Amino acid sequence: MSIFPRIALKPEVHDYLRNVFINKEVLAAVSQGEAEQRFQMLLSCLSHPPALTCVRASTHLAPLEEIQQRLGEELKQQQRCDSQSEDISITILPHPHIPDVLLLPVIGPRPVVQLSSEVIVGAQCGSAVLRGAHVFAPGILATPKFMKTGDAVSVFSDLEGKCTRGNKDFKGKRVFVGNGVAEMDRSNIFCSDEPVKGVGIRMVEPLYQSPSFDGVLPSLAFLQNLPSVVVGHVLGPRPGERILDMCAAPGGKTCHIAALMGGQGEVVALDKIIGKVERIRQNAKALHLDCIKAHCFNSIKAVCTDQAQDTEGPPFPPQSFDRVLLDAPCSGLGQRPSMACTWNLKEICSYQPLQRKLFHTAVQLLKKGGILVYSTCTVTLAENEGQVVWALNTFPCLTLQPQEPHIGAEGMLGAGLSPEQLRLLQRFSPELGWSAAEARGEDDSPTEQPESPIPLAHRANKDTIGFFIAKFLKS
Repeated sequence: MSIFPRIALKPEVHDYLRNVFINKEVLAAVSQGEAEQRFQMLLSCLSHPPALTCVRASTHLAPLEEIQQRLGEELKQQQRCDSQSEDISITILPHPHIPDVLLLPVIGPRPVVQLSSEVIVGAQCGSAVLRGAHVFAPGILATPKFMKTGDAVSVFSDLEGKCTRGNKDFKGKRVFVGNGVAEMDRSNIFCSDEPVKGVGIRMVEPLYQSPSFDGVLPSLAFLQNLPSVVVGHVLGPRPGERILDMCAAPGGKTCHIAALMGGQGEVVALDKIIGKVERIRQNAKALHLDCIKAHCFNSIKAVCTDQAQDTEGPPFPPQSFDRVLLDAPCSGLGQRPSMACTWNLKEICSYQPLQRKLFHTAVQLLKKGGILVYSTCTVTLAENEGQVVWALNTFPCLTLQPQEPHIGAEGMLGAGLSPEQLRLLQRFSPELGWSAAEARGEDDSPTEQPESPIPLAHRANKDTIGFFIAKFLKS
């Protein structure tokens, strides 16, 4: 159900994306009206949160059923301790096809009455609130002049990034995300000599109801978008292998790979920012995964030609790894919810050359007979199917492979790939599910009584972030 305006894009970006979704190959397969509807539904669904929260369970530490039970108990205890929050029933269901995924329906949009006192938060903070988070103090941009701890406030997300920190009465474009209670005075948020930390607004009536996972079973339950979990399974890591995660921060996919190996083997994780590398190490420690070796290193430079190089750390000799995951830096135009994108076209197009440099490194470091998985969280052709065409032409040693599981849609028309090649790709296209619901004129939002597991899983597979996966074999 659409309640927010379509994602706000700069005109040049809007036209660029429209041309992607209404290209000649698409128009040869469907009508102009159908292609236009898909594009408009994409813009609508990107500004709304997915209908389900996905939790990856640490099944290397405990059975899924035990984690499911303990998670339910923890969330109910959290609810009892937060006396100001509403008493909402919590449903947790296993995904029928992904053995380490639990699904929690998101209830919303809900009839929440706006209050007179307004707090403005940044777009990233607002997106987190729509997915179950409280408002942390660094994300707060504006509050009432005399806001005190305990005040009831309505929380709004800044749509255009124009609200300056410390504002008292912002009148720019914003959207309502729910009501909360201030945990800090205004002076503590904006007048502190040290960086402010902690929860600034505790959400008690969010527009979309989803549990907060802050501190909940940190070693057993990991919040992760469903397509990101699918990537680890598609890579297919096996115990004893040596695997490279080239752009690993914050470490969710790295830890999943290590868990699928049962901690047996080695997972090398690279990122060029030391703070992000520390985050990877923290996640690995929390999940008891000792086989992860995280290094602060630029993956583009991760190949050395000196065969005598110590292979314990980067750079590495060619053909050092059994499998390589290239979850590439990208324009991120598949992230949800995202109510506005302030990037220009030049910024969006800057990722394609970087992705190709990383691809060259990935192919060099992969052993013959090894598997390379390429993924992004964007919806453009140039960064997805276009890169597959380029890779197949540039590296004759690479061939596309079937993916398991394959719960998304096939690849998108427009890059010149054959129907057989498109079927081997996996594109998570949330607008396809939205189009069907809107065409029926139905309110497709979850209710207090969730559906049975099969329809729920069907929705979970479709109502995701925008995501792309390609799997290659090196011969």
